[in-house]
Amino acid sequence: MPFRRGEMPDRETILRFVTEHPEQATKRDIAKAFGLKGEARLELKTLLKDLENDGLIERHRKSLTRPGSLPAVTVLEITMRGPDGDLIARPAEWPEDKGVAPSVIVRQSSDAGARGRGKGKKPSTAAGLGDRVLARIFPAPANKGPAYSARVMKILDRRAGAQLGVFQPMPDGGGRLLPIDRRGDEFVVDSDFQGEASEGDLVEFEPVKLGRMGLPRAKVISVIGNVAGEKAISMIAIHAHGIPHIFPQNVIADAEDAKPAPMGNRDDWRDIPLITIDPADAKDHDDAVYAEEDTSPDNEGGVIVTVAIADVSWYVRPGSPLDREALKRGNSTYFPDRVVPMLPERISNDLCSLREGEDRPALAVKMRFNREGKKVGHRFHRVMIRSAAKLSYQQAQAAIDGQPDAKAEMFLEPVLKPLWHAYGVVKRGRDKRQPLELDMPERKIVLDDKGRVDKVIVPARLDAHKLIEEFMIQANVAAAETLEERKQALIYRVHDTPSLAKQEVLREFLGTLGLSLSRGNLRSNSFNGVLERAKDQPYEVMVNEMVLRSQSQAVYQTENLGHFGLNLRRYAHFTSPIRRYADLIVHRALVGALRLGEGGISPKDEADLDDIAAEISTTERRSMVAERETVDRLIAHHLSEKIGEQFEARVAGVTKSGLFVKLERLGADGFVPISTLGRDYYIYDEAHQALTGEKTGLGYRLGDEVEVRLVDAIPLAGALRFEILGEGRKMPTATRSFHKSGRARRSAGKQPGTRPPRGRR
Repeated sequence: MPFRRGEMPDRETILRFVTEHPEQATKRDIAKAFGLKGEARLELKTLLKDLENDGLIERHRKSLTRPGSLPAVTVLEITMRGPDGDLIARPAEWPEDKGVAPSVIVRQSSDAGARGRGKGKKPSTAAGLGDRVLARIFPAPANKGPAYSARVMKILDRRAGAQLGVFQPMPDGGGRLLPIDRRGDEFVVDSDFQGEASEGDLVEFEPVKLGRMGLPRAKVISVIGNVAGEKAISMIAIHAHGIPHIFPQNVIADAEDAKPAPMGNRDDWRDIPLITIDPADAKDHDDAVYAEEDTSPDNEGGVIVTVAIADVSWYVRPGSPLDREALKRGNSTYFPDRVVPMLPERISNDLCSLREGEDRPALAVKMRFNREGKKVGHRFHRVMIRSAAKLSYQQAQAAIDGQPDAKAEMFLEPVLKPLWHAYGVVKRGRDKRQPLELDMPERKIVLDDKGRVDKVIVPARLDAHKLIEEFMIQANVAAAETLEERKQALIYRVHDTPSLAKQEVLREFLGTLGLSLSRGNLRSNSFNGVLERAKDQPYEVMVNEMVLRSQSQAVYQTENLGHFGLNLRRYAHFTSPIRRYADLIVHRALVGALRLGEGGISPKDEADLDDIAAEISTTERRSMVAERETVDRLIAHHLSEKIGEQFEARVAGVTKSGLFVKLERLGADGFVPISTLGRDYYIYDEAHQALTGEKTGLGYRLGDEVEVRLVDAIPLAGALRFEILGEGRKMPTATRSFHKSGRARRSAGKQPGTRPPRGRR
């Protein structure tokens, strides 16, 4: 209904305004749009607070958005044509816990395809099916198809409309293509379209318009490899997500032509005994460290920590073939059986690897900390270093623990002990800062020589790991502070405060355990208090899991919102330019702002920082999903020969359709359909994260330990299905009567169709 200026709009009008003005939806914008003044502004504040508490809007600092809405600039994948022939896209990455990704109708732009053109080449043609594009998002008119429209800004990657499947021959010729995605379709391949495919081959194919009855038909385009062979599983994720894994010839040539950096105007730090501390199997070393006591009389008891990072900006110049390919990849992607690097081996493993005893260029920062661990000063230098030693985490830790090997013993007194002393000082500052301290051990898959799962381990978390991590964090902070002081635009690593809606879900859950979460201006230590109270309790694991789920996703952007998890006001990635494009941009910004020589940030990069941040945030999420899916498939392959075996597990997710369980030893995820829980009506209680039998009062809750039997494994999809052995535990009365309040109730017989949301810090 129409509103006169000065009148308070109703809830629906406010929600429509926020939806239609995603870039102009602060409280001030809304008040100005509706002409609200004086007491009306106070009334508006109350109304907006109510909408937040109801989960209908989310606050990102001052801006308001609708939950599940798309950012103003995002990466899309064009997937189909609409009824009128319009291109329809979906966001390249979309959190599973937000449901189905919204569809977007695509409008073309005259400058589409500008990104990635070589100098002197003609503009690319308009975007088409299968392309990944960077686009500006607009709300579409109501009741007219997709919720959003988009204007293409750049074509990031052109992809043919090929799909992936596994070929299985049929006795009478031809074969079938089994989907690699659990929601994919099966296709028939006629013998004329089979190509070189044989049984078990992972192939690229495209649908063909043959026949109108039965399964759809397809044509094999190329054979990638056999799924039974070594390293085939990660190739599924690489191809499915379009991760570039073969360097173009001009990129290889650019890398091979690179010459070692000269001394030039660099500071000569080759006599400083910087050392690298990395995993034992690391092939590249991009950071080296050294520490000493601060002898300055005005900093008694303080320390100086030096962090030197490989000077990738010297070799990878803006606009070069190396640079364009690095931006396209965004980051290195790590699988159990391989790494898809951001940069060619000549750069990452040779010229920019801080090898022991070899001269290497670096960008370094010296940081001064007082006795309480507070950073009181820092300065960046462009230097030439010579790493004194390459040690593994285990070597360094063993030396500190009194069991040094011959090599580590040489550096124990002059280097390692001062490093550990400095860490003790810096840790005092960390302890006061109180970053979020989740206890979520990470599992590592160990493969045999045939690329199959040998075992799954939980590596020990050593002080050596924590030392390097904290020194890198402090170097990242120093980089952000320096660039801000110089008024140099940069890309921040941002971790926003949890949304109010997620906070309320967590509070409701904690309330069922007798725990509470403070309201108002939350900080990371607010969650630490909850985690501490849950420590050594039966519900410790599920509290850690729920706190993790409540967190926002970390992203790259040019607007500084701070890093909530680390409890830092400003933070930028600086310490891994070999494997993250964000760090390379920060290096260039420092070189330019501090006038440290060649390889500084270009005017074009500065103008494109928003677009670059959106691109690399997407490539990071792409890698995370691909890595996770590969682990799921490897574990499913490993367990496919263990159908019927029993395992110890823990309930990792509760839904209306059943339970998600995680195997304690392997860390594998699987599903238990509600239809297998017993002959009872099961009540889904979101607050308690529980399913409870209406008649028996027995049920299951997040974090419960259970015995399960493996019923089915689908290796290509990475899917596992289990059944629970034995009965559930007696549930609290509140959960048994919860359906009376109007919450959902599910009976045995329903089958699942979803996977659990999985967070990652």
